[in-house]
Amino acid sequence: MTMGDPAGVGPELALRAWLARDAASPTFFVFADPVALAGLARRLDLAAPIAEVAPGEAAAAFARALPVAPLAARADANPGAPSPDFAAATLESIERAVASVKSGAARAVVTNPIAKATLYAAGFKFPGHTEFLGALAEREWGGKAQSVMMIWSPALAVVPITIHIALKDAPRLLTHELIVSTARIVAADMTRRFGVARPRLAFAGLNPHAGEGGAMGREEIETIAPAIATLRAEGLDVVGPLPADTMFHAAARARYDVALTMYHDQGLIPAKTLAFDSGVNVTLGLPFVRTSPDHGTAFDIAGKGIASPTSLIAALKLAARLAP
Repeated sequence: MTMGDPAGVGPELALRAWLARDAASPTFFVFADPVALAGLARRLDLAAPIAEVAPGEAAAAFARALPVAPLAARADANPGAPSPDFAAATLESIERAVASVKSGAARAVVTNPIAKATLYAAGFKFPGHTEFLGALAEREWGGKAQSVMMIWSPALAVVPITIHIALKDAPRLLTHELIVSTARIVAADMTRRFGVARPRLAFAGLNPHAGEGGAMGREEIETIAPAIATLRAEGLDVVGPLPADTMFHAAARARYDVALTMYHDQGLIPAKTLAFDSGVNVTLGLPFVRTSPDHGTAFDIAGKGIASPTSLIAALKLAARLAP
């Protein structure tokens, strides 16, 4: 597990997830500052002892303490006070988690939330977590990786085809090739990771009413529908483009396994409305399993002892389920 931004709720969530463990909980360890994490536990009056370990020693320590693999970079942030000074530790935590999967010391990567603005201020060049993980996959495993973000919960699985970009740029970047390549990855990982033999994919339109036959935009006619036709010709079970305002009620959701939306908020608003506490961010298209809580750093409540570990626990359990 990564610590996320050390000034956010990630460190507290790690402590609370360990305290909430039971016989069915997967074993995990955290890349963080063990001294800072122990100090946070004392501050919040959490009876969570810390065991400083190497990644391969985590399983032996888990029953008695939260295993923490120490970082080289400084990570002793004050809760609620983000700073670019801690960007190096945030990124080191992610990089070492991925390397631990490559080495066999871990089965999956579970990440706590990061603050992109803080990382950008320190020179971070990636749009977000998802894209950075794709670059790390290419570095560690070789080849080309297209990372795809899926928000998963028992109520809804949704994939935004364009992700961390301005809304005004989505129509321009929404290409036939991007739609097709994203859908192929979703279908493959739904089978490989989730065990769905023939995934049903439902595509939203970009415009209101899916363009209303071209009256409110031609992206559905010129880009989205042809991409869906390509996927159908390949044998995938696909439908759309559908009006986004009618594809997320219960009866509609029963007709597909994954909704593919054209931009970030079109998919994440219904996903977070339906399952804010139980939703999990899953990165598809990687040679390893990565999950994350479906929420942000919550700087406003960091260090106040009120952060809920529910989504992190869901992410841990899903990672254990999906990892080979």
